Amino acid sequence: MAQILAPSTQWQMRITKSSANASPISSKTWSSLLFKQNKKGAPTSSSKFRVLAIKSENGTVNRLENLLNLDTTPFTDKIIAEYIWVGGTGIDVRSKSRTIPKPVEHPSELPKWNYDGSSTGQAPGEDSEVILYPQAIFKDPFRGGNHILVICDTYTPAGEPIPTNKRHRAAQVFSDPKVIAEVPWFGIEQEYTLLQTNVNWPLGWPVGGYPGPQGPYYCAAGADKSYGRDISDAHYKACIYAGINISGTNGEVMPGQWEFQVGPSVGIDAGDHIWCARYILERITEQAGVVLSLDPKPIQGDWNGAGCHTNYSTKSMREDGGYEVIKKAILNLSLRHRDHISAYGEGNERRLTGKHETADINTFSWGVANRGCSIRVGRDTEAKGKGYLEDRRPASNMDPYVVTSLLAETTLLWEPTLEAEALAAQKLALKV
Repeated sequence: MAQILAPSTQWQMRITKSSANASPISSKTWSSLLFKQNKKGAPTSSSKFRVLAIKSENGTVNRLENLLNLDTTPFTDKIIAEYIWVGGTGIDVRSKSRTIPKPVEHPSELPKWNYDGSSTGQAPGEDSEVILYPQAIFKDPFRGGNHILVICDTYTPAGEPIPTNKRHRAAQVFSDPKVIAEVPWFGIEQEYTLLQTNVNWPLGWPVGGYPGPQGPYYCAAGADKSYGRDISDAHYKACIYAGINISGTNGEVMPGQWEFQVGPSVGIDAGDHIWCARYILERITEQAGVVLSLDPKPIQGDWNGAGCHTNYSTKSMREDGGYEVIKKAILNLSLRHRDHISAYGEGNERRLTGKHETADINTFSWGVANRGCSIRVGRDTEAKGKGYLEDRRPASNMDPYVVTSLLAETTLLWEPTLEAEALAAQKLALKV
């Protein structure tokens, strides 16, 4: 994970009234993402056609790009708010747009809205209305200006959170006085895989075939080793523009696989920022003609899976004597291992095999600088006697609201019996 020093002081993104002349992500950006070749005899694709049309002075697509990049700020106070929510699978993101009379600075200034839950697998057809509650706002890197992205959670018309609304429960945990006092920080490492369109196969791989074995691809440069860098870079800049607390990116061990890191974020912000970053990445891959996969093991065999390692610390862990607090937290985590695994992502059993830098899914373990453990503690943390722990169990498709709130609950609110604590300490050799 990229080095992280301190969290953002803003717990909610505040939107200024300054305007931009155009959408930050323009046709020039996408021209580097799409195929540029126009060799005689080469097969024609829609991506190539789009680039040729964009380069044409008066082409239809070029005129469309001009309209998409229009700056409406000088002519109206109205803005576009893109309401974003988690769909029925628990991992898909949905969104729709709404005109707001003037710029806003806080989610409370935005109206609640509704959508057809029967079309997202979240409500029956005879009672399909689901209500969107705005919870966090970010600047919109696609429309620019004062336009915004709005992270929402979902409720019945009676005000009850629907089953896929994991944010509601997370907000309850993070509003507990004990949790607030410990100022929990999260740094989340989101891995993802880029797939070629129309085939379920990674970007840069020969269709139906395999590249060379893993080894030269991690953090690498070169046309034969790095596939999709422009997508990663475009996403990086878009997240910075949006106000997401993104802290770094890198190419991963399996070719066609990338990672970005968000944090440290305090409490519920961690989930809001990850979901918004995922939405932006979905939009960028959509425009680039590439498929985004959060499958924890997209390619079977001797290839790394995709995780979402979650770095975690509390105020007590970060202060002198924090190493003992970390070991007590690890003890609690060991006792609730099955609870965490069941909530850490679908298909995670295909990834947590004890190979490819993972621990076996059925066995809890911890170690210093050991990437084959469930929980890793850094050498620097051990040396300083304070710092953070890394939970390496979450899958790439985990819900960040679930994982972050469960970590806080298990380590700050849940108390094991003395007998269970003693047995776990003996088993894990925790000298607390």
